[in-house]
Amino acid sequence: MRHNKILIAMAEKTRYSDEELEEFRQIILAKLDKAKRDYEILKSSITHEESNDTMDTSPTFKVLEEGATTLSKEEAGRLAQRQLKFIQHLQAALVRIENKTYGICRETGKLISKERLRAVPHATLCIDAKMKQK
Repeated sequence: MRHNKILIAMAEKTRYSDEELEEFRQIILAKLDKAKRDYEILKSSITHEESNDTMDTSPTFKVLEEGATTLSKEEAGRLAQRQLKFIQHLQAALVRIENKTYGICRETGKLISKERLRAVPHATLCIDAKMKQK
């Protein structure tokens, strides 16, 4: 029985393969691109008054149009700050991919599930560690 436990422990992955890391890098880059566009929209809603320029018809603007046009500058500022923080988390995840430490729980040292990373690509905690935080 003890021998089987050793074999199971040895077979357990300690990091994602380069191919898997590349998949996550592509997911993060796509989210980062969208997050930066959304941040620019929020930032411009703070600095510009309502106008009917070409931005009103851009596809990116349509995503936030309903909310951004009615946001107060204070609300838009808070959302812009949250968006900036999200961008920073995504950029940090890219660094972890380069260091080959991406997807490793900072609490348990075990791999974070692919499902969790696909949903929250900047996650640094596995679901068990996250639940213990609450």
